[in-house]
Amino acid sequence: MLDPWADRMSRIIDAVRSGPGELAPDVRQAIMDGATLPEPLASYVTKVSAHPRQVADEDVQTLLRAGYTEDQIFEATVSSALTAGLKRLEAGLAALTETDP
Repeated sequence: MLDPWADRMSRIIDAVRSGPGELAPDVRQAIMDGATLPEPLASYVTKVSAHPRQVADEDVQTLLRAGYTEDQIFEATVSSALTAGLKRLEAGLAALTETDP
């Protein structure tokens, strides 16, 4: 069965990964690939991905003090959250298609 949303999802992923923005596309790609990132960005991305409810103003302030702009932080957040959401979606869909032996 064809996914009626596949084209739209692909366009969203491409836009987040390499569309115009303030955060360099290679950094957004690294976030989405789970590649090694410099601190404090690495800790922030991990928190957004694994423990989003724990993200606090201080996390953003730490990135601002490190020289990131608000736009760059937003783009890092979107890149991380989209990736985490897609992984959860894939896991859920896989669980729905599993069959008992």
